[in-house]
Amino acid sequence: GVPMAGRTDRWIIRELAGRHGVEVDDQAITHICRRYLQHLSREVHATGPTKGVLPGVTPLLDALSSRDDVHLALLTGNVEAGARIKLEHFDLWRYFDGGGFGDAAEERTALFADALRSATARAGSAFQAEQVTVVGDTPLDVAVATACGARSLGVATGSFDEQALREAGADAVLPDLSDLDAALEALG
Repeated sequence: GVPMAGRTDRWIIRELAGRHGVEVDDQAITHICRRYLQHLSREVHATGPTKGVLPGVTPLLDALSSRDDVHLALLTGNVEAGARIKLEHFDLWRYFDGGGFGDAAEERTALFADALRSATARAGSAFQAEQVTVVGDTPLDVAVATACGARSLGVATGSFDEQALREAGADAVLPDLSDLDAALEALG
């Protein structure tokens, strides 16, 4: 019964513990994350009906990574090691050279500044929030962009449809990323 979409791993752990009357401190969360990563390292290799790269993701990342005027960074609620395990499995980690990860905070909005700092450090030039487009599949992803002054592209490949992402305030919404031209246009 704990909503996970768009949440950080730390928030999910604290929420689950709280619902069971268990107090957790940062040390306990770190321990739980370590155990999770051990299981994830095995589980990522198991077959499953919902595992795979979503339509259009790889062609879009190829197109964006070849441009001089684009810098790709992650903004995810996953702890960094978990994001790496998942994305390396699908050969997507190579597109990203930093970001903001769920290790640092429980609320995703706090991770935006980390992602911006990471992108700035790696690119060697400062980025402003209004130059950023957050791509996500939940209203919480859209809320992070809005709260931080960035644009948002809602992609209806998760639990939320296009209408829910529009109602959340996404600047652009696509059913998926399979139409490369539409995705590039939506990104601005």
